[in-house]
Amino acid sequence: MKFGTGYSFWGTEWKCDYIEMVNRVADIGFDILEIGADHLYHMTNAEIEALKAEGDKRGIEFTTNSGPAKQYDLSSKDEAVRKNGLSYFRDILHKMDLLGSKSLVGAIYSYWPVDFSISDNDKEGAWERSIPCLKEIGDEAAELGIECALEVLNRNETYILTDCAEAIEYVKRVNSKGVNILLDTYHMNIEEDNMYDALRRAGELLGHVHVGECNRKLPGMNNSINWPEIGKALRDINYQKAVVMEPFLLSGGDVGRDIRVWRDLSGNADEAQMTRYITDSLAYLKKCCEG
Repeated sequence: MKFGTGYSFWGTEWKCDYIEMVNRVADIGFDILEIGADHLYHMTNAEIEALKAEGDKRGIEFTTNSGPAKQYDLSSKDEAVRKNGLSYFRDILHKMDLLGSKSLVGAIYSYWPVDFSISDNDKEGAWERSIPCLKEIGDEAAELGIECALEVLNRNETYILTDCAEAIEYVKRVNSKGVNILLDTYHMNIEEDNMYDALRRAGELLGHVHVGECNRKLPGMNNSINWPEIGKALRDINYQKAVVMEPFLLSGGDVGRDIRVWRDLSGNADEAQMTRYITDSLAYLKKCCEG
């Protein structure tokens, strides 16, 4: 297994200096930095090449996380929107290839988060419309040596894929070598009867794992989840891919609003303390996962 973190841990906006972040996570001991797909989409080739060079220098790999905007919704009833989404993700895949990023992860089957006030919540229709799109994207990704891991979300963020059993059925219907499943401990805590068995059930279809406590703190900060059992479940299926932290401790800004962090969870930590938190959590997570 390789261990990573999302780029937004230290801030409250969906942006960062990626070159600086590569060095920060490398100094801590991570293997992976998970970056924003939309950020990559808007980067120039020169910017991507500079980021790849810094990652190569520091031994950092990149995974690419997408929470698509509504204009890229692959489950939309509007064919023009679906075509726009296909074009968007094809561009991202080719920029990932330039960067050397081999995993596109997130709720790319729809948009995030779903606006339930305007959605008709027609799951069957959403599946019928999005599955052919994922087949196209997955097959193109596979040609580039990239995997697309579809994130299973909780009921408050989507109605399309909310547990592992649904995700397995969906991915089997997509039937592409380039498409598999992302399970996230935060979402599993809400939706799965037993998250440890869900990991085992996913088996070889598990392409990516996000980790965080039930309130999105760092693994080990309150042990609301049995992390040694998470590690055992992953070892039981011989999982050898990315385990990426997705912690959110800070309120305020676009991140606090979108993730709904309405109070400070950091203990009023400064940047140095935040770094100590994530350093300690990485050591603990590795111990639990590696056994």
